[in-house]
Amino acid sequence: MANDPVLPPVARVSGRRITIRDLQAAKDAGERWATLTAYDALTAGVFDGAGIPVLLVGDSAGNVVLGHATTLPVTVDELVSMSAAVVRGTRRSLVVADLPFGSYQAGPAQALETAARFLKEAQVHAVKFEGGTQVVPQVHALVEAGVPVMGHLGLTPQSVNQLGGFRVQGRGDDGERLLDAAVALEEAGAFAVVLEAVPADLAERVSKTLRIPTVGIGAGAGTDAQVLVWQDMAGLSPDPVPRFVKRYADLRGVLDSAARAYAADVASGSFPTVEQAYG
Repeated sequence: MANDPVLPPVARVSGRRITIRDLQAAKDAGERWATLTAYDALTAGVFDGAGIPVLLVGDSAGNVVLGHATTLPVTVDELVSMSAAVVRGTRRSLVVADLPFGSYQAGPAQALETAARFLKEAQVHAVKFEGGTQVVPQVHALVEAGVPVMGHLGLTPQSVNQLGGFRVQGRGDDGERLLDAAVALEEAGAFAVVLEAVPADLAERVSKTLRIPTVGIGAGAGTDAQVLVWQDMAGLSPDPVPRFVKRYADLRGVLDSAARAYAADVASGSFPTVEQAYG
């Protein structure tokens, strides 16, 4: 991996964990980097070995792991357990955990209590939560307490009921409000901001305005980094997938073929053979 010319320098850090300082250095140098979600040790280990600098234990687990229609039912206990597994399965990726719905909105004290659980029990390296100016006090409190915070603007899935569905955000006058919110998050101490499902020109403008990195998902190519849900990226998620997703494999097809072949071998008696039996 150290000699791979495709990976940016931040992805070639070896012998230690990537830090938020590395991500800021990448922004300053104009280097782009990839982020993927992860929810278990084995998958996280694959991504860690592939040189993915940042792994997000997202509340998207509610959809792709737990089978919920939205992220809202996900609990702190569930995400703490998944986050701990991801940390144990990696050696160099910076691991960021989502704070789920209802675990930080009440104010700074609640947010700090929740974040402390993720840092102490799961040993993550940063947390992420949704919202603009309304969560600035939470961001400030956590940063003051030594907790790195990643913001999240645009389409915020925890607010899906208020937004009226999964819709592009930041068009028209809303774009100015989103930019103002991004600046407020930076001023409060956030080390990065996710921009989800916003117009590409707005995302590029925000990225050029902020000193800290922006992480796009459905926000065009003008952000400093990109993030995808790994099941979408690898082709495990069923159709339809969002417009912004690019599938880099057909893992759903591979698993389907493997499961069918296994079932057929069991039915025919060709598995197990003597090679899979103990004497």
